[in-house]
Amino acid sequence: MNKLAELIVKLKWFIIVVVVGLTVFFGYRLPNLTIDSDVINSLPDDDSTAVLYTNIGNKYGGNTMGMVIIQADNIFTTKVLEDIKQITDTIKYIDGISTVTSLTDIIDIKNVDGGIEIGKLVDEYDLPDTQQKLDSLKNYVFSKDMYKGSIVSADGKATLVMFTLLDNADKQVVAKEVKEKITRLNLPEKISFGGLPMMMNDVSNLMLVDLRNLLPIAFVVIMLVLLISFRSARGVILPLLTASISIVWVLGLMQLLGYQLNLVSINMPVILLAVGSAYTIHVINRINECKEKDRRKALIISLAYIIIPVFLSGITTVFGFASFIFGAYLTMIRDFGIFTSLGVLFALLISVTFPPAVTAAFAMYKSTKALKKHKSSEDTFMGKMLLTPFSNLIVKHPKYITVAWIVLMAISIWGIFNIKTSINMADYFHKNDPTRVTEDIMQKEFGGSLPVFVVFKGDMQSPDVLKKMVKTENYMKKYPDISTTQSVADLIEEMNDVMGEGKKIPDERAKIENLWFLLDGQDVMDQLVTKKLDEGIIRSKFASADSKDMKDFVTYMNKFIKENSSNDCQITLTGMPSVYVKLNNSLIRSQFSSLTIAILLVVLIVALILHSFSKGIYAAIPIIATIIILFGFMGVSGIALDIATVLVASVALGMGIDYSIHIITHVSKKFDEVKNMDESVKDSIMISGKAIIINIISVSLGFLVLTFSHIVPIQNFGLLVALSMVGSGLGALTLLPVILILANKAKEKP
Repeated sequence: MNKLAELIVKLKWFIIVVVVGLTVFFGYRLPNLTIDSDVINSLPDDDSTAVLYTNIGNKYGGNTMGMVIIQADNIFTTKVLEDIKQITDTIKYIDGISTVTSLTDIIDIKNVDGGIEIGKLVDEYDLPDTQQKLDSLKNYVFSKDMYKGSIVSADGKATLVMFTLLDNADKQVVAKEVKEKITRLNLPEKISFGGLPMMMNDVSNLMLVDLRNLLPIAFVVIMLVLLISFRSARGVILPLLTASISIVWVLGLMQLLGYQLNLVSINMPVILLAVGSAYTIHVINRINECKEKDRRKALIISLAYIIIPVFLSGITTVFGFASFIFGAYLTMIRDFGIFTSLGVLFALLISVTFPPAVTAAFAMYKSTKALKKHKSSEDTFMGKMLLTPFSNLIVKHPKYITVAWIVLMAISIWGIFNIKTSINMADYFHKNDPTRVTEDIMQKEFGGSLPVFVVFKGDMQSPDVLKKMVKTENYMKKYPDISTTQSVADLIEEMNDVMGEGKKIPDERAKIENLWFLLDGQDVMDQLVTKKLDEGIIRSKFASADSKDMKDFVTYMNKFIKENSSNDCQITLTGMPSVYVKLNNSLIRSQFSSLTIAILLVVLIVALILHSFSKGIYAAIPIIATIIILFGFMGVSGIALDIATVLVASVALGMGIDYSIHIITHVSKKFDEVKNMDESVKDSIMISGKAIIINIISVSLGFLVLTFSHIVPIQNFGLLVALSMVGSGLGALTLLPVILILANKAKEKP
């Protein structure tokens, strides 16, 4: 380590030039980095749920639905109908739009002079312009189940313009264009935007706002903590510079390799800001604590000592994040694991080379005069008010501390059983956010916005298949969160009813073929059946955003499908509830597997480097205790396990293990010298404990900045990581020393 430290100081200018050069190279690519907020893309390409859902998009003109809600005192006025038509026409000619359905552009089946007429509900070139015509239209709409509650609200004060996107369309680009063009129309009605593509666009915008606003605030907060703690330019500039460089490198590398930021990796810059500054804090603190008068020599001595604990902290954190690569099912979480572990590796390498090189190159040492003024940890405010009482409490009352932790964990285990899961994108928004308000309107007035598809493989002109479709629709409508359905069977029933033979599927195939002939060429048919008439779908919408309701619905439908599917009519369920259930199950599996892998890797690495399996176990205990408390807090507070909070436990493990490593390496080194555990614990708390507390405060405050995010899961993520840093720090400063005292008392010299 001495030779390595001397080499770093000797090659100081080479290190500075290389780091600056790479930073410029990667920084040049940052403006081209984009954001992907589509959660469906996080399912692997070969996932059966994703494949089935994608096939629907390919065969039936798109599976992604967007909605525009028009609200007025009365929808049935000429002016409002004109505005609905204007919105419909505007959307229809946007690239990437497959179909548009609205009050002025929806199929209608009527009996005219004893025959069937299939056309539009409203003649777009001759809109109703008298009160009598408007009242007639209103009464007719409310008499039809296919319109009431589906395209028009029950009170007649709101209507939908629904559109589907082509499968290969850029959902966020199309959603943005729809929103901009309709907003520019400046219509008098209240206009709201809903559906998955609109939510994805809104989430992307909020992510950009958060990245632009919150990262600088976190930067300033950490800067103030460092300034108060070190009271020197070096103590502020170098930690933040190290973190910033690692962020630039990893984001630039992402863009270079063709990756995008997503709902998970958007947290990466704040994580790297905390981690990158943490390693440099320990390096600078060790340099400050060295009493060697020759400050260049002091730099080498300090660097030689600190390289091992910082390397050990960094490499365990790297493997902590890398556990997502092996333990996560969702690609966005795996990508997060890849690039966050790379970012931590960059921060580790930079922190043990660049700050010492800069310190040596620009003679950023403390002078001999300044060194004399430099107070030891015991004489500082932190030492007197916090570190000394802490060390005395641990040495004198180890049993009290052990009991306190056991009680806290017991309470937390009870809370763990109350943890809920959430994957619905609507939950990303605050309850008063316009996007969330729109989703609430969709659920209340129009049966929700989450598309549901039931696929039927069979002869679509067979009476048995069509009757089975009707039976399935009736079964679906019994579920509280399904209010409307649409299929070709509905159209056949409607036509049969208009012919005076009742609202039912004819028993004879010939009759069905005759009715079908009249439907040929209608736009709606491409959305309901394939060209070969060998497959058809039931389209519906799911009203609830609750994960449990979705899971129950999928179970409810799969039971029916199992009982009614046959060789002649194969039935399959897909849609957003199915996708969300798959995502939800994947979250739980990812949490368990990645955390298990991370714990095993951390224990193994610490054991190998410190040549002691017991020390690996000791280092992990405070973090495991913290994670138990963290999950307990989530259960008690009602914070759900979602796409962001699923990361917290492994993040807590990867970052929190640093504190344990610094304590355990310091205690071990000191104990080898004095063979007295009490003295070793006190010394480690006074020196390493100071850096740990500075780190806890800076990292926690940095993550607490995320509680001001516009996105709810990121708010929760920031709060939970801050709590985990406090918990793991306290565990390293209290529980770990107690374990070391009890385990090593027998090895002390008399």
